[in-house]
Amino acid sequence: MPSLENLKKQAKQVLRWHRQGRHPVAAQIRAAHPGYAGLSDHEIMARPFRLADAQAVVAHQRGFRSWRALTEGFQTMPTDASRIPYPSRPVLLTIEPQLFVTDLPRALTFYVEKLGFSVGFVYGEPPFYAQVVRDGAMLNLRHVDKPAIDRTAGADLLSAAVGASHAKQLFLEFQAKGVPFRQTLTREPWHGQGQGAFIVEDPDGNLLLFGGRTD
Repeated sequence: MPSLENLKKQAKQVLRWHRQGRHPVAAQIRAAHPGYAGLSDHEIMARPFRLADAQAVVAHQRGFRSWRALTEGFQTMPTDASRIPYPSRPVLLTIEPQLFVTDLPRALTFYVEKLGFSVGFVYGEPPFYAQVVRDGAMLNLRHVDKPAIDRTAGADLLSAAVGASHAKQLFLEFQAKGVPFRQTLTREPWHGQGQGAFIVEDPDGNLLLFGGRTD
């Protein structure tokens, strides 16, 4: 987890982007700040936005109910690294697929409003790199001027595979939001009992497989 000082800088960056009228930050605010849920980008950018609001955005993105709860959580964390158990062997902790997109604001809107992710961060002046987060899944979005994957090499090349606890519930959630599917919920021969998967296609043609329990 980043340091508290880095999170303070993130909050100031969110505030600065709002003041500069950078519309991609609207999706980030809408996803993380309860007071802005359901508002359009234009409405969010037109409303007053203070440092406390930006701090609330960062806190909610990290799973805290408020900025105060986030700072109190940091205060209770051990400061002596030697007291933290360290594994005796290398352990792989997370994986973050890189998805190439030609329109970063459009991609952020899709992943937040259609797939239920939150914006972890947006980087660059103008923005060219971002991360979206939902529960334990993290996807990095990288702007490119033209498609980076030759889809003629295969029509069903996956960009990422995401495990879900309840694949059927997730499929129904996406279906209700009008998410475009390359493949609807299907049980393949290699799936275990009560398991299945479906494939979503994002606006840039990236294919994401979501799999898990279907019962």
